[in-house]
Amino acid sequence: MLTDTHCHLDDPTLRPRLGEVLAAARQAGVERIIIPGVTPGGWDGIAALAVEHDGIFPAFGIHPMAADQADDDALARLAGLAGTAVALGEIGLDHLVPHPPRAVQEAAFREQLRIAVTAGLPVLIHCRRAFESLLRILREEGVSRVGGVMHAFSGSVEIARECIGLGLLISVAGTVTYRNAVRPVAMAREIPLEHLLLETDAPDMTPEPFRSAPNEPAFLAVTARRLAELKGVTPDQVARVTSANAARIFRLSSL
Repeated sequence: MLTDTHCHLDDPTLRPRLGEVLAAARQAGVERIIIPGVTPGGWDGIAALAVEHDGIFPAFGIHPMAADQADDDALARLAGLAGTAVALGEIGLDHLVPHPPRAVQEAAFREQLRIAVTAGLPVLIHCRRAFESLLRILREEGVSRVGGVMHAFSGSVEIARECIGLGLLISVAGTVTYRNAVRPVAMAREIPLEHLLLETDAPDMTPEPFRSAPNEPAFLAVTARRLAELKGVTPDQVARVTSANAARIFRLSSL
């Protein structure tokens, strides 16, 4: 039984064929899916999907590339939705893009971390080329009080260990299957399974051998098998441990 801890089921690539996508996911053993929020405009759709389908759980947040939408009204609405979510996210920093400016991203990140800490919710964290700033802010805002997930982690083993020290789990995505993958493979080998989760980030980050197609939850099984190879364990063990980790961090019932 697998848990996809980060899947944009509300994306226009997946939403029109949702029945087919969910049926394929179940057949592949994916029983639980967490949908992260990206913009305030998408929150209602995520909430509706979670109500309509068993095994789908909502998270709400403002992505760093939408940080300029984190005005007072949006933040107040986010605080109100926190009680219906399993996590707050996806939030974080993205220094690969020039807009919104870094100061705007950091302000939105801090405000959302404070909402999460107040609500007692774990956070789903996006980070690209911003680990130094991100780790500093996480420490200053007390993320260790709620924990969370480093989504589609792209950093080094050393940074992964720093994140774990702050109470964060490390999420393994389809990049671990890529032929030229270096850091994802090193991290997957070195970090104990008890600190890892699985995700698709669908419709992005499609694993091999499906990279020409949009990603979807059913492909999580491919990532799980690759992680099992790297850890020298069975796919069933990967599924069991990572799903138990997800149940713990998101306070879901035991599998």
